[in-house]
Amino acid sequence: MDDMSIQDYLEQGGKLTSPANVPPRYRAELMKLMATFVDSELAGAAGFADTINNGPGIKERIAAAKIVLEKTDNADKVLKLMGEFGVDQARYANHHPWTARLERAADIGATRSAHDMRLAVFNYPLEGWGDAVVMNLLMGHAADVQMQDFKRVSYQPLAEAFRLIAPIEQRHAELAEEGMVRLMAEDQGAALQASIDYWWPRVAASFGSGEGNRYEALRAMGLRHRPNAEIRAAWEERAESVLQGLGLTAPT
Repeated sequence: MDDMSIQDYLEQGGKLTSPANVPPRYRAELMKLMATFVDSELAGAAGFADTINNGPGIKERIAAAKIVLEKTDNADKVLKLMGEFGVDQARYANHHPWTARLERAADIGATRSAHDMRLAVFNYPLEGWGDAVVMNLLMGHAADVQMQDFKRVSYQPLAEAFRLIAPIEQRHAELAEEGMVRLMAEDQGAALQASIDYWWPRVAASFGSGEGNRYEALRAMGLRHRPNAEIRAAWEERAESVLQGLGLTAPT
């Protein structure tokens, strides 16, 4: 099957199942998608690991450790698929400075790290337990919304991996919400609101901006199904509702 016939096949909703039948441009975009996910999970886990002992109690520390473990395992699931395309998995996992962060006041928009493909939001440092819970809440819901598309990607092994990962990411958002409830009960609303104001635009930037022809090309390959603006709007609606239920507000 030549590249053009594969393109037609993908535009009609077809699925690819192994590296052997993946054309070059599709491979490049697929690897970029997988690398962004893996790098974001590993960077996110590395940053959150430093907050485990900041948890106010054993239950909170167990939840944080569970999130770190599961994010690392989620990254491993996708990294194994990258390995089937020739990526050296051991070197990949150990080569990048996953704990590297910018100054808190930095503002890089959607710019990626010079070291890896993590989403820009994972370049910012966490400041204490409450701040980490807020970031995990907002980014957890962003990941959950994004997973609805990821589960439908046209590379079948990756779609299957994301279907396993999706409920885990959803649970991370739920754990963060439970943590927020406890913090609000301790009258920490003002500090949490300050963290929301900080993290909201940075999480929002992770959805990217206008896409134009690039989105259409990825949609034709079956690697995207909704434009960034639509996914971001879905996240904003959900996150605003969750915050309102906690007695907090999204920045205007």
